[in-house]
Amino acid sequence: MKATLGSEVGYGVRFDNFFKPNFTRIKFVTDGVLIREMMLDPLLSGYSVIMVDEVHERGVYTDLLLGLVKQIMKQRSELRLLVASATLDAEEIAEFFNTSKSNEPPSSAILSVEGRMHPVDVFYLQSPVPDYVIGVVDAISKIHQSEPSGDILAFLTGQDEVDRVVDIIKEKATSGELTSKYLLKVFPLYSALPYELQANVFQPVRSHVRKVIVATNVAETSVTIPNIVYVVDCGFAKFKAYDPLNGVETLVVAPISRASAIQRAGRAGRVKAGKVFRLYTENSYRSELPARTPPAMQRTDLAQICLQLKALGVDNIARFDFLSPPTPDALIRSLDLLYSLGAIDDTCQLTSPLGEQMVELPIDPKLSKILIVSGEFGCSEEILIVSSMLQIENVFFSPPNSRKEALRKKMQFASQEGDHLSLINLFKAFEKYGSPNWCSRNFINRPAMLRASEIRKKLLKLLSRFKIPLVACKNNHVVILRNILTGYFPNAARLNADGTYETVRGKQTLHIHPSSVLFDEKPPLWIMFHEIVLTDRSYARDVSCIEYEWLPELAPHFYEYNKFIKVDNKDLKI
Repeated sequence: MKATLGSEVGYGVRFDNFFKPNFTRIKFVTDGVLIREMMLDPLLSGYSVIMVDEVHERGVYTDLLLGLVKQIMKQRSELRLLVASATLDAEEIAEFFNTSKSNEPPSSAILSVEGRMHPVDVFYLQSPVPDYVIGVVDAISKIHQSEPSGDILAFLTGQDEVDRVVDIIKEKATSGELTSKYLLKVFPLYSALPYELQANVFQPVRSHVRKVIVATNVAETSVTIPNIVYVVDCGFAKFKAYDPLNGVETLVVAPISRASAIQRAGRAGRVKAGKVFRLYTENSYRSELPARTPPAMQRTDLAQICLQLKALGVDNIARFDFLSPPTPDALIRSLDLLYSLGAIDDTCQLTSPLGEQMVELPIDPKLSKILIVSGEFGCSEEILIVSSMLQIENVFFSPPNSRKEALRKKMQFASQEGDHLSLINLFKAFEKYGSPNWCSRNFINRPAMLRASEIRKKLLKLLSRFKIPLVACKNNHVVILRNILTGYFPNAARLNADGTYETVRGKQTLHIHPSSVLFDEKPPLWIMFHEIVLTDRSYARDVSCIEYEWLPELAPHFYEYNKFIKVDNKDLKI
């Protein structure tokens, strides 16, 4: 439109808005932001057309948004909704929005638009690959040595795998093992990578150079990389999975869906005829891979969703018109957590002021709780930092050739109490010394730190509106950790005799994540953690030490002393 950004065309994302309310005609927003706008404008009267893109990803807020817009359209017949995706079960969506009676024409329609694609040849393995990481390396090597010009995009599940493959390919290229008429430039791509390193992926190269991009599924739909001709698909990705029985959300590696495989194949063939190399058999693709990735609504902790539905006046959440209804166990556990946090009362209504304030904070309910009560603990300054830092991805980067040095620099900011206080140390050092050179010397992701600083300012404005005093406890670690435990009391684990940890609720076996400052230290008896990541084993990430006496003291509604857990001659029951 040749407009100035923020004028006729603007955007709104969490913690950042750039538009003129009475002037902007087209506004790009996240689904979560649009849902939050409904709290002030329940009928979204400021919009005449809503277009929801990439719906095939079936994010939890996308599904919630579709359910809410369906309700709005009953009140606003003139509102138009477009639901768009390259790989979507269009019939399911059309039927969901079709509110016409049997003798009336349907109120929803399916429009198909042919994509402009060059032909793409798909190749499968004849037998399963024993190690898909090594399979990706072999496929890249063969493509580079035998295929004509064109860049390669390879999909893996996570940062560790991406970095490992990048290292191996670079080593092969340097040693002369990969002989080709093309030079090779290898780039990693994942969400935690510093922005300036992500930008390298999009830089053009000379005609005699072949780019290899090794990426997570961030490259599946979030970004489009030019000149990709060859795609290597490992067949796996990381997904969030929530177990309502133990109330723990984990990040698991699982096979992708056929829809995701098609989406990945679509990365090739944008500029000329392409080829896709799938590291699984054709029979696996047709008979073993699910048609679509299970909707996040059915595999996610729904505490924040339930909180927002309550704020929007939905009394009976179980009767809400979900596109893919969550399980009753998941709803019950989410409401149980909100009740334990004090966000809802015995009648399942929002409490005042705590529940109403938690809704206004655009962060996880557990973080909302610790922020709101931080004034009472006298450490709101430190909790603001922790809450902001937990919103961003890895703040440290570790170049392949400098990993020992990067780890040494990281430990400069380490606290013996764990990761949360280490984040505070890092943020304060960044505020004092955070020049580009200082960040580079200390292997710190400066754009991520700047983002954390901006988030802190936004959260500070909300705390000021709630009249929560901004006070510092001068690094009294006991006060800070007790404050954090008021929200993260469900995420407590105790040390076993074999060096592993066991969650108090759910009895899940855990290990401290290698990125934690406590990883190589003497293991504390009790810990709390921010989340669980499941790869080759279950890891607790963002870990801090706690005392077991704090659990029944700070969450008496959740824990009580009893005969079930033996702890230093005392017993603890959940």
